[in-house]
Amino acid sequence: MITVIICLMINSSFAILESLHTAASGMEAQKLVIDSLANDFANLNTTGFKKSRVDLQDLHYKTIKGAGTLTTLDTRHPVGIQVGRGVKVSAIHRVFEEGAIKATGNSMDMAIAGNGFFAVLRQGNVYYTRDGSFSRDGNGRIVTKNGFPLQPEVALPVESKGFTVSTDGVVTTINNQNETEEVGQVQIVNFVNPAGLSSEGYNLYLPTEASGNPVTGTPGSDGMGIIQQGFLESSNVNAVTGMVDMIAAQRGYELNSKVIQAADQMLQSVTNLR
Repeated sequence: MITVIICLMINSSFAILESLHTAASGMEAQKLVIDSLANDFANLNTTGFKKSRVDLQDLHYKTIKGAGTLTTLDTRHPVGIQVGRGVKVSAIHRVFEEGAIKATGNSMDMAIAGNGFFAVLRQGNVYYTRDGSFSRDGNGRIVTKNGFPLQPEVALPVESKGFTVSTDGVVTTINNQNETEEVGQVQIVNFVNPAGLSSEGYNLYLPTEASGNPVTGTPGSDGMGIIQQGFLESSNVNAVTGMVDMIAAQRGYELNSKVIQAADQMLQSVTNLR
């Protein structure tokens, strides 16, 4: 009898420990969901920011009885017995849906309506961004607010009275004699899989093996978006949807913590058996 009780205690303890690990994986996954949502909310007003989507997937299963196993010589179990081992985050997707494009009244601002990125040079490497809040540096070059020059480089003459950027990216300046002159071409870059880009901060991205190689083109051609001067693209974070997702993640975290508490109480009951 004592041997039977000890075996039952051991088996029960192992089963309860499995539920502890399963619930812990759920808490870890929901924590990452909250972390991702927190970053989205923090960048609610960041120009050109793209929200993230957390994808979850279940872990491997413990098979106690396989479906289709024999019950008698000529009958089989129609369903099996499998117990899941938890959940994990399989991917965090950057969602490149276009944000709202708003007028700013600043001629240096540019938005891409459609697909594509601006290319900029930072510390000798080319990065890509949807943030078109540009300025002019001391040499007349069009640069980001962090001083990274647009690629290919476009410089505005110091003596120009103003400039325009057409929807296809042609930069035209107006001199003191009210004469126009083309001084450059804004090109944009696209990727086969933008979600595979690596976020590097500063509203910048770098290509990876998953994103594919950058494809440079003229705005408005070959599936590229067009340039809208005097506009900026807003963040595509939806505060209402994000709040709903946050509540769901919080409840999931709480439920998994309750499972751990229940498993702990069950384990305590097993260890108190005499």
